[in-house]
Parts: sequence; structure tokens; C-alpha cells
Amino acid sequence: MENVLLVVHCFIVLALIVVVLMQRSEGGALGMGGGGGGAGGFMTGRGTANLLTRVTAVLAILFFATSILSTILAKRQSEGGSVFDSVGQPKTEQSAPAAGDKPASDGGGILDDLEKGRAPLPSVPGGR
Repeated sequence: MENVLLVVHCFIVLALIVVVLMQRSEGGALGMGGGGGGAGGFMTGRGTANLLTRVTAVLAILFFATSILSTILAKRQSEGGSVFDSVGQPKTEQSAPAAGDKPASDGGGILDDLEKGRAPLPSVPGGR
């Protein structure tokens, strides 16, 4: 389900990019949304602009909807909290401190936890 939603989301993003680039702007952009030379064109310049504006609005709504749906699906599938919830916590479970007690601090923080996981640098022969 997540993969299907991700593919649909990518198609919506690509379509949104194309439609936004097709719109006529002050600076030119691709400028493909303008009147196509002559009275026999498919749509007038104003009709094309209205169509592109509506298509952009629909694609933007679909983009937000698929983004929110993918977030909801990811939240349902995840077990536990954030990775940062476990940083600084010892590997074994301890009881929570009483209301008036200060938690015992071993001086460790996120940087100390990262430092513990790093291997020592190899020594270079010759002194430096």
C-alpha cells in the first residue's frame, strides 16, 4: 500500500512541476501556456490559463492529500517513538526517579553516546 501511494505521489509531483512550468509568467518561464498563434488554436490564451490554474489547484490538493496519507501510514507502521527518545538512556531498564529526586547524571549526553560507538584512531608509526 505504501509503495503504491509513493508511486502515485511521485507522478503527482512530476505533473505539478510540468503544469507550473507551462504557465505563462511575467519572466517568461517556458511560456507554453500562451495563445498558440492564430484564431484556430485549441483554446484561447485566457482559457488555457484558467485550465492550467485549475489543474494546478487539483494537483496541489492531491499532493497534500498523498503527503498526509503517507505520514499517517508511516506512523501506523512504526513501533515505538523517535530515535532521540533512547539517546542517553542506559541499555538496561531502570526504575523512574521519585518526584523530588534528581536523576543521577553520569555526565553523558548525545555526544558521549556517539563517542562510545567510535573506534579509537590507529596509531601512526613514527610519532606524529
